[in-house]
Parts: sequence; C-alpha cells; structure tokens
Amino acid sequence: MKNKILIFSATYNEAENIQNFLKAIDELDLNVDILLIDDNSPDNTKKIINDYKNNKEYINLIVRDKKKGLDTAHKFAYEYCMKSNYSILITLDSDMSHDPFIIPNFLNELKRNVFVTGSRYMPGGSSDMTGWRFALSYFGNKLIKFLLKIDCSEFTTSYRGFNIAELKDFNLNSVNSKGYSFFMETIYLLNKKKFYIKEIPIDFKNREKGKSKIAKIEMFRTLYNVFRLKFKGNT
Repeated sequence: MKNKILIFSATYNEAENIQNFLKAIDELDLNVDILLIDDNSPDNTKKIINDYKNNKEYINLIVRDKKKGLDTAHKFAYEYCMKSNYSILITLDSDMSHDPFIIPNFLNELKRNVFVTGSRYMPGGSSDMTGWRFALSYFGNKLIKFLLKIDCSEFTTSYRGFNIAELKDFNLNSVNSKGYSFFMETIYLLNKKKFYIKEIPIDFKNREKGKSKIAKIEMFRTLYNVFRLKFKGNT
C-alpha cells in the first residue's frame, strides 16, 4: 500500500465496462489505491483486470470462488481498509452507472464528514431510470425515509465514502441485511450511532453495456428488512 485512499468496487460479469471504469479513475490522477473483488466472473472480467493492471501495484484484484453477495464484498473491503491502515474508503459500482469523475467531490466532503453518500433524489441529483424501475427506487426510498425517520433522500446507492480514521465504534460487519438491503441498513446503523449522514448529488446513468444484476427478489427483501429494522431494530 502506497496511499491512504482506497477505491473499491465489486465486479461480476463486467468485461464490457471494467476497463473504462479503471481508465476513468486513472484519468483523475489521484494518489489512490484500487481494490476489486470479483466473484469468479465467467465472462473474462478478471482477465481484463489483470491485463490492465499489469505492473500497476496500486490495483489489487481478489477473485472469490463463487458469487457470495454484494454485502460480503463490501464488508471484506471495509475490513481490508482498516487492516491496511487506509484513512478513506470510496465505494461505487463498476458498470459506469456511477460517474468516477466525481470521486473528488466525495474526497472533499470527507475532509469535514465521516460519511458521505450519493443521492439521485436530492436537489441536483438525477437518474436515467424510467418506468417501474424508477418508480420502485424513488418511492421505495421515500418509504424507507418515512418508516425509519432518517433525514436522508436515498438509502440504496453503493456510491459512498467513509472516513475510516474517524468512524470510531462502527464496522460494516454489524450490518445483518443481505444483498441491496445492506446499503439501507448501513445508513440505519450510522444514524443510530449518531453519525451525520452527508449527502451529495449524483447523476445515475443506465449501464451502457451488459445487463443489470438486480434480482426482483431484492425489492421484497428490502421491504422485509425495513420493517424488521422499524419494529425489531438491528437483530
């Protein structure tokens, strides 16, 4: 490790996007390290990453033997960050739906905040989603905000920044929800521990290549977990 900032993304079947993603981060010309966790993608994702990284020591690829879920990948990255003494962790999707060029916005806000999350649904944010996908996401986040009584406009994005050095008494391993519900419960726990939830606007783009990997069951899982947190807490 050479740097104090770690950029993390989980990958699965991102062969058509991963090189553009890595190039975009490199074009920022920041002193950062990159961690990628690939769940043994069958589409050549890991080979493309290895070819790109070549002798770039700041890029680290970890390949797991099978799909183990987004939540476990993010928990691994958080632990990796702490054990390797990084100060800052930025997480985002590698399919280019999250614009890597606004990473500096997250870094700037993390100078004053311990946690920063992107939002499509605050003033200045936007989403390319349409139809039922947009409706489920938009009104789903409204429902989460209403039920959990947390002043936050979006709970479900993975575009986030953590000031690891200042986030005392917090660890992602405390999050019990699986899949995409994991992101919602992370904000729930941060709020419960009285950490300020700082939001910044993001423009969410539909992926240009490949297919979305969000299973329809995630909608029901998230709904279940919202009510679990509302009435039972983090148990």
